[in-house]
Amino acid sequence: MHFSTVDYVIFVVLLVASAGIGLYYAFSGGRQRTTQEFLLADRSMRCLPVSLSLLATFQSAVAILGAPSEIYTHGTQYWFLGCSYFLGLLIPAHIFIPVFYRLRLSSAYQYLELRFSKSVRICGTMTFIFQMVIYMGVVLYAPALALNAVTGFDLWGAVLAIGLVCTLYTALGGLKAVIWTDVFQTIVMFAGQLAVIIVGTHQAGGIAEVWRKAQNGSRISGLDLNPDPLERHTFWTLGVGGIFLMLALYGVNQAQVQRYLCSRTEKEAIMSCYAVFPCQQIVLTLGCLMGLVMYARYGEESPLDQGYVKSNDQMVLYFVMDVLRDLPGLPGLFVACLFSGALSTISSAFNSLATVTMEDLIKPHVRPMTEARATLLSKMLALAYGLVCLAMAYIASLMGSVLQAALSIFGMVGGPLLGLFCLGMFFPWANSTGALVGLASGLVMAFWIGIGSFVSRMSASVPPVINATVIPDVGNMTTAVMTTLITSKPRSILLIVMTNLIQALYSLSYMWYSAHNSATVVVVGLLVSFLTGPWKEKDLNPGTIYPVLGNLLFFLPERYREKLCCVTPLEDNVSHLNSTKQNPVSNTAFLLPL
Repeated sequence: MHFSTVDYVIFVVLLVASAGIGLYYAFSGGRQRTTQEFLLADRSMRCLPVSLSLLATFQSAVAILGAPSEIYTHGTQYWFLGCSYFLGLLIPAHIFIPVFYRLRLSSAYQYLELRFSKSVRICGTMTFIFQMVIYMGVVLYAPALALNAVTGFDLWGAVLAIGLVCTLYTALGGLKAVIWTDVFQTIVMFAGQLAVIIVGTHQAGGIAEVWRKAQNGSRISGLDLNPDPLERHTFWTLGVGGIFLMLALYGVNQAQVQRYLCSRTEKEAIMSCYAVFPCQQIVLTLGCLMGLVMYARYGEESPLDQGYVKSNDQMVLYFVMDVLRDLPGLPGLFVACLFSGALSTISSAFNSLATVTMEDLIKPHVRPMTEARATLLSKMLALAYGLVCLAMAYIASLMGSVLQAALSIFGMVGGPLLGLFCLGMFFPWANSTGALVGLASGLVMAFWIGIGSFVSRMSASVPPVINATVIPDVGNMTTAVMTTLITSKPRSILLIVMTNLIQALYSLSYMWYSAHNSATVVVVGLLVSFLTGPWKEKDLNPGTIYPVLGNLLFFLPERYREKLCCVTPLEDNVSHLNSTKQNPVSNTAFLLPL
């Protein structure tokens, strides 16, 4: 299967149009001469482009390739992830956005210095940089891999094409260019997916026939209420565990926070978060429909089993080329859809990485520089991160399933960051020592589980033996532990139980990574804070605490709530913070009415 001339033209038009938007904003308006314009679009963006950019930022080629493949292989259980979108977007809209917006921040990690200390801010920033650079490797590699698998296009040539075009318009056009290219690329993503679904459904005999074949093949999943957290996908892992993944993405991730902060008003920032909800549901539904249409075409004889592709992540593009082979231009449209997903995500990462590096690592530690020099340095940082992420694509080539790998990285690293912000916003007693120890504990736990899970899967074909007793499958923990206890010597019981528990931890569904790791940060952070001397709410910078405990414990008398430090609302007036030590962002923190 190969591209036609029309397909290549459509693909090139996407790259040229994206670069053109960057050039337009580089030479129009303020011409990106200030860091305020380059990094925050002069805080002038309206609701619609911001909401589409929020959607596009993490609706990448990873999801376009991974979701249909997941549905084809395992059925529609994955659709229940949509249940997590409601709280996963409502909580950021009414908790995180008001706090960040009223403090007039440029970087989400400036909040950590206002709430804790400069060392916590630096640790949070470095963790975010690590998270995004690794994730960009996955996002950059995924569409290039698919293109190479079905058309023979040079793999690393495709990586360079995406990376360099993205770096170009991000470094030249700033956040305005990133947001408006996201809008254009979102339209291309919708068009590409719809084209494949419509043509594929028609060829399968209609939507009723697609549904019938999916039902006969047991691909239409019911509501699985199994509470076992070791099960990969159930309603609870997707609908509840997914909330924490969404909070890590839409609540505290700098790429998304930066879009909230560039909005004209706080109300528009909140409305843009609301607008993402129906868009996310549509995107998830399109991915599920494409997976069902794939099953209607191939049934149990998948392209992978037939040897046409080498991995699940290549099946979607093979299916597209198979369905659209007689319709010149449409394969190119879908590949443009894939590349749009990659470009939107990568460009957002470059811009956010440049922002946190400039605001959190450079400005606080060097003498004041001119605006022109600061803007030039920001552009050079965006360029440098583009080159770094090109190199990281090689590491992504060593990973397994693209979808699970990407989500696992966000859960492993995004979870502890979510826990750090929750510790600061919701618990006035937490101090900087507790925050640092909590973050470190969360990261250690995250990588222990993540790496242990990988090693466990690699060695699954050879069951471990302890004192001649084979460790049983941990799918059913009660049966596993009881069987092991009955067949073991007494002196081996404790060791075997611990081994089973650790193995169960390694078998934890990747959808619970964010929840588990963020909870670790909060619990450890609070314990250490109480041991080293808890802080009092009156000693904290105004506006850094959201009174969630006060709202939840409304039924208690006020004197008890005062003792629990949970009665003070977000500030209702503009407060002046007197020293730079108190507020590293500016001389004034603007704290508007709730």
